Amino acid sequence: MLTNPQHIRTLRYALGVTIALALSSAIAWPLSFLLPVLSAMMLALPMPKPGLQQAIRNMRDALFAFGVGYIITQFILPHTVIYIPLLALALFHTYYHLNRGGSFWLVLMLLLCLLLMPMLAGLHEGLAIGVALGLVWSSWLTIGILWLSHFLVPDSESAQGAPAKQGFHSGYLAPAAEAAMKSTLVTFPLAIMFIANNWSSQIVVLVFAAIFTLSPNLEKGKAAGMNSMKSSLIGGSVAFFVYWALVAVPEYHFLVLLMFFVSLGFGRVIYSGRPVSKYLPSAMVVVIVLVNSSLAADADFSENLLLRIIFITLATMYVVISLKVLDAFWHKQLPVNS
Repeated sequence: MLTNPQHIRTLRYALGVTIALALSSAIAWPLSFLLPVLSAMMLALPMPKPGLQQAIRNMRDALFAFGVGYIITQFILPHTVIYIPLLALALFHTYYHLNRGGSFWLVLMLLLCLLLMPMLAGLHEGLAIGVALGLVWSSWLTIGILWLSHFLVPDSESAQGAPAKQGFHSGYLAPAAEAAMKSTLVTFPLAIMFIANNWSSQIVVLVFAAIFTLSPNLEKGKAAGMNSMKSSLIGGSVAFFVYWALVAVPEYHFLVLLMFFVSLGFGRVIYSGRPVSKYLPSAMVVVIVLVNSSLAADADFSENLLLRIIFITLATMYVVISLKVLDAFWHKQLPVNS
């Protein structure tokens, strides 16, 4: 039986990601690629085993986020004059909820629904209900994968739990509102550009930009942007070898076995405490996305990799410059307001 916390978390990460990828590849429901992506993101966080109450709450939050995204996309999106300010308001309240100590899972689901579902509407004529429900199904299965991973590889009795999360601040919080406003002002133009041009193939870039503006601090935003580029390079390099290995042996069982060893190697570094470990969770997501998109018919792996790196670089430059301008504006306004 494993007793080393690092080995436990590594094996749990590898099993969870592999099971998620095996399910998504075997069944291939609409948006099934989100299952291994979300599983890899959540398993990399220092979280304890989710209890039944938390699992039900997360499932409820995912359904709520889907409902918000579906209503806005299905009934508001055709009316551009109403949709644009409503999207800005929805993004603001999403960021504001997190900055007041709200659920990261709920915020992640809201960002996915608000940014992904309008593009699905353009691809599937009015957002086919089956495709849209694939997002909820993927999120619910992710919760199941988290529980199953902890059941198969439980923590040792001596392992310490995650630090206690600060409570939710129910009243008005000025710093949280200011941070949410900055995040919205940075993310909103990017979201409008992606949605208007229907750049669905690069939706991950938009989601990355929205996520690393969750903390609208210039230095943190710059660091997160640089981390995102480094993660893309690391993930792209690994995905290159995985892709050509699958070209040589195009078998489902080989894919599952190969991704288990890849995720096992990633998990070992993630929990090692090395400086490079902070890049690996996002890099694993890049591997999953690139391999998944490149296995489709007529897919060009080199083009996908190059475009992903270019778009992430441009998005990073945009976020850093925008945060710098906003910080300068806010600091200039402070003497006037005091």
